[in-house]
Amino acid sequence: MANFYTDNEALKHYLSHPMMEKIVALKERDYADADKYDYAPQDYADAQDSYDKVLDIVGEICGDIVAVNAEDVDHTGPRVVNNRVEYAEGTKKNLDACRKAGLMGMAMPRRLGGLNFPITPYIMAADIVSRADAGFENLWGLQDCAETIYEFADEEQKQKYIPRVCAGETMSMDLTEPDAGSDLQSVMLKATQKEDGSWVLNGVKRFITNGDADIHLVLARSEDGTKDGRGLSMFIYDKRNGGVNVRRIENKMGIKGSPTCELTYKDAPAELVGSRRLGLIKYVMALMNGARLGIAAQSVGLSEAAYREALSYAKERQQFGKAIIEFPAVAEILSVMKAKLDASRALLYACSRFVDIYKVYDDIAKERKLELDEKKEAKEYSRLADAFTPLAKGMTSEFCNQNAYDAIQIHGGSGFMKDYACERIYRDARITSIYEGTTQLQVVAAIRHVTTGTYLNWIKDQLSLECKPFVQDVKETLDFMAQQFANAVEAVNGVNDPGYLDFMARRLVEMAGYTVMGLLLLEDANRNESFERSLRVFVKLGQAEVAKHADFIGNFRPEQIKNYLYEK
Repeated sequence: MANFYTDNEALKHYLSHPMMEKIVALKERDYADADKYDYAPQDYADAQDSYDKVLDIVGEICGDIVAVNAEDVDHTGPRVVNNRVEYAEGTKKNLDACRKAGLMGMAMPRRLGGLNFPITPYIMAADIVSRADAGFENLWGLQDCAETIYEFADEEQKQKYIPRVCAGETMSMDLTEPDAGSDLQSVMLKATQKEDGSWVLNGVKRFITNGDADIHLVLARSEDGTKDGRGLSMFIYDKRNGGVNVRRIENKMGIKGSPTCELTYKDAPAELVGSRRLGLIKYVMALMNGARLGIAAQSVGLSEAAYREALSYAKERQQFGKAIIEFPAVAEILSVMKAKLDASRALLYACSRFVDIYKVYDDIAKERKLELDEKKEAKEYSRLADAFTPLAKGMTSEFCNQNAYDAIQIHGGSGFMKDYACERIYRDARITSIYEGTTQLQVVAAIRHVTTGTYLNWIKDQLSLECKPFVQDVKETLDFMAQQFANAVEAVNGVNDPGYLDFMARRLVEMAGYTVMGLLLLEDANRNESFERSLRVFVKLGQAEVAKHADFIGNFRPEQIKNYLYEK
């Protein structure tokens, strides 16, 4: 029997991070639920034991059921029958196992049927599920949409919908349209308010993941005569009410078990969430941040799967009388894959911890007024979460694609065949740097934290911490990388040209990413020496990448930009 939680020691390392004690105490309101629910924890140790047991169940289901079904689901996929989606048989079995184990609505409060998990152990479950089958994670992980209902809907809507998600009903977020992809302010699906105050939706949505879900969050234009984001509102559509049909399922390169649908709305009844006009400006932004953290988890899970497939094959494959892992060229690829995987996971869980703290303070603020020190801390972690989310989504998805590519390379010609899982992993990985905001859009989101000093200030704080003597030399390298990054930021800011900043943004964000991830791995190595090898390999790689970008920026003249721009 396989267990994708217990066979990965890194997960318990992050579950026991020193910040978790504070996060759990805040989430549990100092364990106030212990007297109300027999499954609520009494203290931190009890909470950790609960997370450990649930993640063990996730790991077992993923190892013995989801991963076993992955190849068949990839080959058969879902289909449309009478305007409804019919999942592949393996997908049905996966969902049934997760429902029976109570793994839906994990982060929702107990009063609404959830487990009240912090974001970090929930994201850990998403990491595990993605390793087993990234396509299935798209269905299971959309339970995260319930967070938007919890944050912004009224109490009646929370009571109506969230228990259903916790009981196992699926969700989708219906944002994209044929003429509104990344530019969501162009959404034109029409929301019309009837005389009795109720709403109906009309129009088309495209590229909707799990588009035949039980409960939909829908972005629609509620204000006549508007053409920008200020005319958009958020709605809940309940499949039980009818009015939405699946026109087709897209024939995709990868994540084929996850139905990506084109939907037609015809007088579909819907409920307004929160206030009008805030659909894109407030609610979708919150929804997308959660989705991007989820894609970072998916990327890490895929990186894990790619690395394990490559490592296993390299140990078994014999050439010239020995296993190919004994050849330095192959061993180097594997060591870099492992370093990118470990650095990605370090960034993922740093980001999830920041999100945990600011979200729980937001929730507490609905119950009572925050103290001044709590407000200050909430603001700080909100800023860090805002900075680290695009960095995590961008860097982990790019590394995921690189690891999937290298897994194929290690398999050689065999990796090009459908006989090996790395072929599916390679196809599944490709979408991670595209959906929920391309890497280029993550750079747009991250660059202001470069220019305003969010990353540099965090880096300086990390460099001020003590480290053990065996990694002191690595810390000195990271200090030098940080200085190169600071110099590059100063040089670009000094040009005082928004176009020049846009052109250099990707390089600056990557410099921040390599430095941040190196420092996070340094922290991990300080706590657990098993991370030392990945730390050294990753920082060596990062040192070269930061130097490359520093050289490009330092020797580039603004007038040279014209050589890179499209001319009509």
